[in-house]
Amino acid sequence: MANVRPPNVSEPRFLSALRELSSVVGASNVLTSDDRLRDYADPFTPQPQARHFAASAVVLPATAGEIREVLKIARAYRLPLWPVSTGRNFAYGGGAPRLTGSVVLDLKRMNRILEVDETLAYAVVEPGVTYFDLHAYLRRHGLKLWVDPAAAGWGSVVGNTLERGFGYTAYGDHAAHQCGMEVMLADGELVRTGMGAIEIGRAWQLYKAGFGPSYDTMFMQSNFGIVTKLGLWLMPRPDAYVIAHVKLPGEGDLEAAVETLRPLRLDETIRNHAVIEGAIRHAAGVSARSDWYDGAGPMPESAVAEIVRRLDIGRWNVHFAVYGAPDLVDLRFAAARRAFARLPGARIEANRYAADAEPAGGGEGNMAGVPAMSAFRMLDWRGGNGAHVDFSPICPFTGRDAMRQYSVAKARLAEYGFDYYGGFTAGERHLHHIVATIFDRDDPKQTDAAADLQRVLMSDARSEGYGVYRTHLATMDFAASQYDFNDGALLRMSETIKDALDPEGILAPGKSGIWPRVWRDKRGDI
Repeated sequence: MANVRPPNVSEPRFLSALRELSSVVGASNVLTSDDRLRDYADPFTPQPQARHFAASAVVLPATAGEIREVLKIARAYRLPLWPVSTGRNFAYGGGAPRLTGSVVLDLKRMNRILEVDETLAYAVVEPGVTYFDLHAYLRRHGLKLWVDPAAAGWGSVVGNTLERGFGYTAYGDHAAHQCGMEVMLADGELVRTGMGAIEIGRAWQLYKAGFGPSYDTMFMQSNFGIVTKLGLWLMPRPDAYVIAHVKLPGEGDLEAAVETLRPLRLDETIRNHAVIEGAIRHAAGVSARSDWYDGAGPMPESAVAEIVRRLDIGRWNVHFAVYGAPDLVDLRFAAARRAFARLPGARIEANRYAADAEPAGGGEGNMAGVPAMSAFRMLDWRGGNGAHVDFSPICPFTGRDAMRQYSVAKARLAEYGFDYYGGFTAGERHLHHIVATIFDRDDPKQTDAAADLQRVLMSDARSEGYGVYRTHLATMDFAASQYDFNDGALLRMSETIKDALDPEGILAPGKSGIWPRVWRDKRGDI
């Protein structure tokens, strides 16, 4: 057995707890060996694995009833649990727990697609269902519905939604298109939110609020309960769609790209979560850095210019889609084309698809509801044992804000020896700015620099009035501290709720910077 165990639990008591857990889920579903626990270590963390974020064991329940029994044992032994849906939240921590020694509660065996309604366009799934699973189910049953996939199709639909992940179709805001949850609280109480609180409710996945306070978002990025079922709205398959690529030649064209895209998103000419991608991000999907530059430090602009020339792409590349009836698609695309054609040097390419046609995959496939795994090609960019950690600030949907965030991030990355690998994904009134620090984990200098850089980037953003919407385990406390209105009133409220719902503090201590009273002395302990 691994030499890590839960804090404040003696080895005899831990062994006793493991025996009780085995009696609930079966001995084969309680993992303690080093080789099995290795699967739950964050593969990309820039922190030393031996000292941080190590699990003491893994428990894999198959039903809500088994989760209830696991919780009962955890309360009795004061075992901290770290629930994961499948544990593939890479670049933000994977399946590793924030509190070293926690027992990972892996829900991947709960992998049923419980309901799909084609008429009302929704599904109900358990945590172990992946985007690949749901897409395959829809195609196998001939349903005219699309799932909106995350960048990596092997991820959990529930897990990504609870982390407020996003995709690329018109339903790309996964949290906004969630409706209805079943949640188990730390004391074993099972709650259904919204209209699901009616015992025979028929509108659970149709109306979010129900009656009285609405709680679904309370269980996103929190440690207040374990989501055992989740409803999500699916996109009706359009009769036709166009996927377009706008190539812009200059580094300063980012501002014009954002200013052009915003009104098209606001009036719903472009309904999908369009992507503005830098040239290096595109190149990392099809090549290695050594193909362009072999020197130390960030790539010079001459090398980036060569990428643009040889790959025939833009310095900035806008990828968007329009959906609907064929005549509406033609009108919407014509309006978008006219808008982008006004930008000097813009080149516009597009592919048109009928309802039953699908792109081959990758970026275009994601915009057509087809999951893929192409995002991981980026790991080969620096060579060696490739890894990345993401800086994810929210950006107001203005060209000035986008240029400001890009310029500051690029300069700071260069200071630490990294290329700017990043881009913006369009919401309705905001942009997700995703900046990946790609590094070789076998290179101590790169690893240390990647770790230090994340806090510096967050501090830079906070000084300009921006905050991250998601972050790695190592910086959760730091990110939470940035939200400092009224001396951190929001975090105090979250921890008051946490102590009320989970007085023993067993569920995900430290998740999103929320520490229960019994573990509050661990805040900032990395």
